Amino acid sequence: MIWKSFLGGVGLVVLVLVAAILFNTLNVESQSVPGPSTQAAIAIDESVAAIRLAQAVQYRTVSVSSDMPAAGAAFRGLHEYLEASFPRVRDTLMRETINGYSLLYTWQGKDTSLKPILLAAHMDVVPVEPGTEDDWLHPPFAGKIADGFVWGRGTMDMKAAIFGILEAIEYLIGRGFTPDRTVYLAFGHDEEIGGNQGAAKIAELLDQRGVKLAFTLDEGLVVTEGILPGIDQPVAVIGIAERGFVNLKVTASGLGGHGSMPPSSSAIGRLGRALALLEANPMPAALRPPVTDMFDHVMAEMNFMTRLVFANRWLLEPVILRKLAEKPSTNALIRSTAAITVVAGGVKPNVIPQTADAIVNVRLLPGDTAASVIDHLRRVIDDPGIAITIVRGTNQEASPVSDTSSSDYRALASATRQVFPDALVAPGLMIGATDTPHYLDLADNSFRFQPLRMTSDDVSRFHGTNERIAIDNFADIIRFYVYVLCNDRVPEAARC
Repeated sequence: MIWKSFLGGVGLVVLVLVAAILFNTLNVESQSVPGPSTQAAIAIDESVAAIRLAQAVQYRTVSVSSDMPAAGAAFRGLHEYLEASFPRVRDTLMRETINGYSLLYTWQGKDTSLKPILLAAHMDVVPVEPGTEDDWLHPPFAGKIADGFVWGRGTMDMKAAIFGILEAIEYLIGRGFTPDRTVYLAFGHDEEIGGNQGAAKIAELLDQRGVKLAFTLDEGLVVTEGILPGIDQPVAVIGIAERGFVNLKVTASGLGGHGSMPPSSSAIGRLGRALALLEANPMPAALRPPVTDMFDHVMAEMNFMTRLVFANRWLLEPVILRKLAEKPSTNALIRSTAAITVVAGGVKPNVIPQTADAIVNVRLLPGDTAASVIDHLRRVIDDPGIAITIVRGTNQEASPVSDTSSSDYRALASATRQVFPDALVAPGLMIGATDTPHYLDLADNSFRFQPLRMTSDDVSRFHGTNERIAIDNFADIIRFYVYVLCNDRVPEAARC
């Protein structure tokens, strides 16, 4: 009788549990942002716009490192090209050159009582990895147009955004449009090496002028296709927060001497053990906003089994975390990561060095700090002969999370749906670095989104080989910025 009662009780618990799981799964409500009821026709001459972008690729505005001077001639050439390509912008907006190579445009609005907005992008590009030039289908700086694409370094990251913004403003000025609130365009020249001489100087100038922004919109997340689990339709993810970063120097000490008489423990051996422990013991995984916000926004459109899992995070979170941890791209959403990027030790084959060190690039999840990661690493390594220090000038904590209930977020989401009516819109976490942190103190909200259609096959093109953008996608980028500017604070309807 006791066993029957026990089994009956277990059966009842299981039944209640299954009922709760099914109830949660079947009662998920869609949080998809509806598209506007009206939509203006925006006729873009795609071929002409593509030619202008292709010619911009030919300016080798490469950033290599902060120790090397900027590619001055290339930046000056690009500045002149922008002036010639967009005469209405030239004649209407005020343009200032900041710190030699960055650009700040001001488009004066009609209502000075409204807070301005800032559209950010960067003119610099990363180098082409030596030895990979022959792997490109078209030379990386030729600006080739072929097979429906513009090819070359910077097409995706991120001259398409610069030209998309300017094409949109040229279009709007031609139709007699003036924005309600002032619009700033901030085009930095060194984002790929930190933005300290570009965006940081622009932000300093705006701060000196007392500028307070409603929001900034910079590069960031994209329109994903087949990337998020369990969702067939595209998802446009607007970044509302950004991981921080810190470079740590891990230094091991040991006995030096002649290679013929090695000690039982060397500095290099000690460093190797420490780095192995670091990789084997990552920071704990957790589901936190804004990643949870992203899944909440798309959950209703997931297939049944995936929706069942995400709708019952209270029970199945360990399953979700294990699945997300399988890929680097999703593992970066659930924990602060530590990548060993530089190792140095020893100067001669027969000399045992007294010290060896490594640089560890840490990307901080919102909620973690550089101090909490260092504490974790010290516990994991547990070796008094290992020192962990922050490389000077490389500590940037994770950003605040912007407000998705704001009218500005809704206007961006609405503009996205106008251009990509087949896409869901969701907030998300930017896992890479942008120029946005330089503007955080000036803005109420900071958003990170570039309307690129992106499949898993395209991810490797960022900073990689065969970077390209589809011509029709570039036209969509132009339309997106038109809607952002003319929707302004009225996300329910296009006004231009």
